[in-house]
Amino acid sequence: MVKLSKRLQMIADRVPVGSKVADIGSDHALLPTYLAQQGIIVAAVAGEVNPGPFEAAQKQVLESGLSKIIQVRSGDGLAVIEAGEVNVITIAGMGGSLMASILEAGKSKLPGVQHLILQPNVGEDHVRRWLLANGWKLESETILEEDGKIYEILTAVTADTEERGTLEALYEERLLPGGVTVSKERLQQMGPYLINEAPEVWFMKWESELKKLAMIVDQLKLSTAEASIAKTEQVSQEMHEIKEVLACLQKVKP
Repeated sequence: MVKLSKRLQMIADRVPVGSKVADIGSDHALLPTYLAQQGIIVAAVAGEVNPGPFEAAQKQVLESGLSKIIQVRSGDGLAVIEAGEVNVITIAGMGGSLMASILEAGKSKLPGVQHLILQPNVGEDHVRRWLLANGWKLESETILEEDGKIYEILTAVTADTEERGTLEALYEERLLPGGVTVSKERLQQMGPYLINEAPEVWFMKWESELKKLAMIVDQLKLSTAEASIAKTEQVSQEMHEIKEVLACLQKVKP
């Protein structure tokens, strides 16, 4: 039986029983193998564009005796599936910008898909913006630390016609209990649900991000070019707003 990492286990826990799942960028096909072994899914496609991981996925599925349930396919993004073939898509372990571009390029494959379970390594705001722009309802967010790295998992569901008009409400400028106003841009960056919950690991993530932004500002200050000066002001303002949110939420934590 396959044993998953904490990160993959949290993704697996969000897959509904009885699903037909496409795991895009499946690597060794550990996630679909686990889901099949646990009886959670009835069918799966493990998609992989790189030859090495594709072969590793084939070997994993073959040795697990799951070839009738899991099909390993070579291809880029959602090109490995047909429209209507699956009702759940999982994508994990890549940047949010790439993830959004994969979803955008494969929009014709999304009819019939009911759940997107997405774990971007960075650039979560790209994913949130894509979901909002394309009529997907961000249903939940979770954050975890594993082996010194911090990951966010975003789960989205299809929104019906009536719900589409209310999707923007999740990112409407809001006043936090501590008195700080959070903009739409900052909610998309820091997570509308995560800001509400503000778990300790989330604070850890944003303290780390502030250090990275401070290093960017230090580098920008070495240049006197107008573009660098403007960028310095922009990043400094971003840091100020993030610090305000963190300080506000630290005060109201029980």
